[in-house]
Amino acid sequence: MRLPDFLRPRTAKQIIGQAGEDDALAHLQRQGLTLVERNFRCKGGEIDLIMQEGNALVFVEVRKRADKNHGGAAASVTASKQKRLIIAAQIYLQRHKMPPPCRFDVIAFDDNEMTWLKNAIEA
Repeated sequence: MRLPDFLRPRTAKQIIGQAGEDDALAHLQRQGLTLVERNFRCKGGEIDLIMQEGNALVFVEVRKRADKNHGGAAASVTASKQKRLIIAAQIYLQRHKMPPPCRFDVIAFDDNEMTWLKNAIEA
């Protein structure tokens, strides 16, 4: 029998990822964005953060890497990951009769250096 997600112990990778999302969220809120939803999951994929900036929705992918040895955090947002993000966003937007303007941002942490890439993914 499989335990529900909330009862399973979290891995070190999940804990580090959660800390990165927390840091990204705090940064975005300091920049004036408002949290709409966190960890939106659907059959198509997952969106780490959905933020609002003015009248626009911002779908945010947060990536964290210990170093840049393998291309860095931003480079880890592969074409297949981008496709899953776009599908998840399309599913999320089905809630809206008139979808607002949207963009996809990436917040990349390499070591402890944060980079915010606005409009990082074309959809």
